[in-house]
Amino acid sequence: ALQVLPRLADFVPEARLNLVIYHLRHDGMQEAHELIKDVEPSTPQEYILKGVVNASVGQALGSREHVKMAQQFFQLVGASASECDTIPGRQCMASCFFLLKQFEDVNIYLNSIKAYMYGDDDFNWNHGISLAQTGNYKGAEEALLLVQNERYKAEYCYVSWLARCFVMNGQPKNAWELYLKMDTSNESFNLLQLIANDCYRMGQFLYAAKAFDVLERLDPDPEFWEGKRGACVGVFQQVVAGKGAKEDLRDVLAMVRNTSNPQVEYMVRIISKWAASNGVKIN
Repeated sequence: ALQVLPRLADFVPEARLNLVIYHLRHDGMQEAHELIKDVEPSTPQEYILKGVVNASVGQALGSREHVKMAQQFFQLVGASASECDTIPGRQCMASCFFLLKQFEDVNIYLNSIKAYMYGDDDFNWNHGISLAQTGNYKGAEEALLLVQNERYKAEYCYVSWLARCFVMNGQPKNAWELYLKMDTSNESFNLLQLIANDCYRMGQFLYAAKAFDVLERLDPDPEFWEGKRGACVGVFQQVVAGKGAKEDLRDVLAMVRNTSNPQVEYMVRIISKWAASNGVKIN
């Protein structure tokens, strides 16, 4: 493509458009922008490409001007009489609303073409995130798990949304396993915070405690101890109420003892006393 298309780009309009598509698919956003920025669109395909390139540039650079231009290009195609009932037309309206963060509207358009896009990674990525944004975590999980592209699946945006879906759907262990697969980095630290806070809010205290325990070891911020303490107490309360596994108390005591804090001894004594009284082996 790079041997043939550049020579034709100034003479055959389709060659320029194909070269733009080539660069977009190979992370050549800037090259794509240079090729299309001066093109005056006259066909739906040209408007769509202008929209895609401007959206990519706008999101990469944080440029509201480019994002607004992308919205306008998408809306021109999606609202046109000739394209409004076509699959590309509805994708354009969904893209317009996605950039506007109007996710209920995004879902209306994407749901209308879902049957035709089952194996499309870009569609499933966008649909999954849009569904999650509106609280439909079950549908979001299903859509995100359809994504096959390994590069997409390695991106933090994908991993973090899938982790949130797992937690919200009562599968904190799956979210934890996503973290375990990551290398230590700022992104893995951010994922730990997401898992810790989401699990805590959802009453999934064991995995909240695990996440806060690692966070505390990475960063001795008092807030991480407070989160771990609250989550460990939550696990203990669930066990006492018969809603948690007694074996979890072993993990709780191990995590509590990882912290040097005057409150640790009291917590260990209370949990150990209850365990002894109820025949639970914790050592």
